[in-house]
Amino acid sequence: MAEEVTPDELDITDELIAERRTEQPGETPEDMTPWQRPITAAIDILNMWAGRLICLLMLPLILAIVFEVVSRNLFAILTQNGMHSVATAWGLGPTLWVYDISRMIGGVLFMAAAGYALLRGVHIRADFLYRTWSPKTQATVDATLYMAFYLPAMLFFTWVSTEYWLKAFLVNETAADSTWAPILWPARLAMPVGAALLFLQGFPELFRAFHQMGKERERIFLRILPFYAIVLTVVTVGVFFPDVLPLGDVWESIFGSGPGIDKPTIGLIMLAVMLFAIFVGFPISFTLIFLGFVFGTWGANFKLATFLMTLQTNSVMLSDQLVAVPLFIFMGIVMEQAGLMERLFQAVQMMMSRTRGALFIAVLFVSTIFAAATGIVGASVTILGIMAARTMNKSGYDVRLAAGTITAGGTLGILIPPSIMLIVMGPVLEVPVTDLFRAAIIPGIMLAGLYLLYSLGRCWLNPDLGPILPPEEQPETSPYYLLEVVLVMASLVFLIWLITRGLVEGFGFPLGALVVPCAWIGVMFAVYGWLNKTRPGGFYFSELWYEFFMGLVPPTVLIAFALGSILAGWATPAEASACGAFGAIVLSVLYRKFTIPGLYEALLKSLEITVLIMFLVAASNFFGAVFSNLGTPKMLTELLLSLDMSPVLILMLIMALIFLLGWPLEWVPIVLIIVPILIPTVTSLDLGFENTNDLLVWFAILVAVNLQTAWLSPPVALSAYFLKGVVPEWDLRDIYFGMMQFMVIQLIGLTLIFLFPQIALWLPNFIYGQ
Repeated sequence: MAEEVTPDELDITDELIAERRTEQPGETPEDMTPWQRPITAAIDILNMWAGRLICLLMLPLILAIVFEVVSRNLFAILTQNGMHSVATAWGLGPTLWVYDISRMIGGVLFMAAAGYALLRGVHIRADFLYRTWSPKTQATVDATLYMAFYLPAMLFFTWVSTEYWLKAFLVNETAADSTWAPILWPARLAMPVGAALLFLQGFPELFRAFHQMGKERERIFLRILPFYAIVLTVVTVGVFFPDVLPLGDVWESIFGSGPGIDKPTIGLIMLAVMLFAIFVGFPISFTLIFLGFVFGTWGANFKLATFLMTLQTNSVMLSDQLVAVPLFIFMGIVMEQAGLMERLFQAVQMMMSRTRGALFIAVLFVSTIFAAATGIVGASVTILGIMAARTMNKSGYDVRLAAGTITAGGTLGILIPPSIMLIVMGPVLEVPVTDLFRAAIIPGIMLAGLYLLYSLGRCWLNPDLGPILPPEEQPETSPYYLLEVVLVMASLVFLIWLITRGLVEGFGFPLGALVVPCAWIGVMFAVYGWLNKTRPGGFYFSELWYEFFMGLVPPTVLIAFALGSILAGWATPAEASACGAFGAIVLSVLYRKFTIPGLYEALLKSLEITVLIMFLVAASNFFGAVFSNLGTPKMLTELLLSLDMSPVLILMLIMALIFLLGWPLEWVPIVLIIVPILIPTVTSLDLGFENTNDLLVWFAILVAVNLQTAWLSPPVALSAYFLKGVVPEWDLRDIYFGMMQFMVIQLIGLTLIFLFPQIALWLPNFIYGQ
C-alpha cells in the first residue's frame, strides 16, 4: 500500500486523517443510482456550509480569551503601580463572561461540525486490516456497519440529546459552576443539531458505499433497505415509547430474562467487541457510541445509558481545558503556512555546512523547535521530508540514517509541549495539564539529544554517512567564522536566559518580562547591522545569520512566552493557546504570508482536526463511563494484583501492551480508551511515590514516550508512509530500517525514564518548590 501513496493525495495537516475525501461537497458520480444523487448532494452541501460557518467561531474564541488575558494583566500592573482608579475607569480586570463563552464556543466547534467532518472523511478509523481489502469489500463492510452501527446510534443520540436540550430550555437552566451563571440551552443546542447533521450525513456515506460496491451488491442492499427502515423505526419507538410498543416485554417473553451474565463479564464482552469492531475498520467514535448504548442497556438499562451519553458529551463540550486543543492546532497550522520551518532549516543547514552530518543537525534542530509549534507528527515528517530529502540525496547522505532522522524528529511533536496528546491526557488522568507540560520538557529534550548523538556518532565513525557539503554550496563567511558562531550562540543563550528570568522572577517593572528580551533582540540586530557596515578588522556576520535569526527568533519567542506563561502559572493552557494563535497570525502578517484565503484554510483544517479529536473524546468518555459502571476495571485490577508479580513487572506488562497496541492504533483511542481502563491498576501499584499525582504524571510521560516509539515501529507506522509519499525514490525497506534504528534509541529513552522517574518529575517539583 505504501508505494501507492502520492504527495498530492497526502494531507499534511494531521497524521490521523487517513481517508480524506478528494471530491468537492455535493459532487456525485455520474453512474450513482439516480434517486440517490440529489439526496447525497443536498446533505453534503448542508454540512459543508455548517462547517464553513462554524470554523469562523474560532476567531471570536481567540479574541475573547486574548481580551481576558490583556484586561486581567493590565489591571494587575496598574493596581500594583497605584493606578487602581485608572484601571477601574477603563473597565479592566478579570472578566466574568470569557470563561463561559470560551468553553461554550469550544463545545459548539466540535459538536455542530461533526457532520462536516464526516463529509470530509476525517473521523478516525483503524485501517490496519481495512486498507488491505478490495474497494468492493471495503464498501460492503462500510454499508453493513453504517446500517448496523451508525444509523441506529446517531438516531438514538439525536433523540436523547434533543430531550436533554429541551429540558434545559424549558427550565431555563444556568451553569452552576461559574459566577456568571449563563443560560445553557443555546450552547446545548449544538448537541442535537450536531447529532442530527451526523445522522443525515450517514445517508450520503451509505449511498457512496452502495455505488462503490457495484450494482449487483447494491441491489441486494436496496431490497433490504425498506425492511431495515421498518425495523429501525419499530426499535426506536419501542425504546423511547415503551408504553406504546413494549418491545422489552416481548423480548423477555420469547427469550427469557437473559443469559444471567454478571456485569464485569458483560464489560469484558464489550471490550472484546470494541476491539473487533475497531480492527474491522469502521470509524472508532461511532462504534463506541453504538456499543455504549447496547452494552449500557444490557448491563443496566437504557435510561442509564442515555444519561451517561448526554452527561459525558456535555462535560466535554464545557471543558475549559480542552478549549486549548483547537487553538494550539490553529497556531501550528498558521506557523506552518508562514514558511518559518523551511527558512529555519535552510539557515541551519548553511550554518553547519562545514560539519559532518550537517543536515542531520538541521533536521533535528528544526523538528525540535517546531514540535513546540505544530504538535502534529504527520505535518512535521512531511515538511522535513520535502525540505531535507532532496538535499540529502544530492549530498550523498545515507538513505536509512536520513529516513530515521526525519521520522524520529517528526515524532517529537507528540511529546514536546504544547502536545495535543498531553492536553487530552490531562483530563483522562485527572492531573493538571500544566504538570504534564512541565514533566515532558526534559524527556523531550533528552530524546532529541539522543537522536543527535546517535546521528553524529555514526557520521564520526563512518564519514560517508553524512559528508560535508560541497565547497560550492557552502555560504560565504568572514575570516573569523568561529567567532561568528560563538557570538551568535552566546547571544541566543543570553536571550533564552532573559526570557526564563522574566517569566520566573520578572525585572521589577511593568511588562519587563516582555520588554527586556525584545530590547535584547533589538540590540542584537543593531550590532549585526553596525558590524556588517563597518567590518572592523575584516570581521562581519555573514548573511546566513540574518536568515537564521528571522527563522528562529520570532517563532521561538512566541512559543517560549506561550509555554512559559503556562509553566510559570501566569495563564491556563487555553489562555496560552489563544495568545499563541493570535501571535501566530501576527507573525504571518509580519512575514508577509498572511492572506484571507490562507487564514480561512487554516480555520477549516483546525476545525477538522479538532472534531476528529474532540468527538472521539466524547465518544470514548461515554464508552468508558459505561465500562466503569459495569465494574470491569475493578475486576481487572484485582485480577492483575492477585498475580504473583512485582508492581514493576506489572507496569512493564502494561507498557508492553501499550507499545503493541500502538502499532495498529493511533494515540487517540489508546489514550482515551485503553489508558482509563489501566488507571485503577496503576494507582493500586506500590511503586514508591509519595503522592498519586506524581505517579500519574510519570505514567503519562511513559505512555507518551511509548506511543512515540510506536510511531517508529514498522510495518504499521504512518510516519513511513508520509515520508514515502514525499520522497518516492526512497525504498520503503530503507525507511523501515532507518526508523528501527531510532526506535531502539527511543526504547533506551523510555527505559531511562522508567528507571529514573526524576527525569520527568524534577522540573514540576522544582517549579512547585519541592
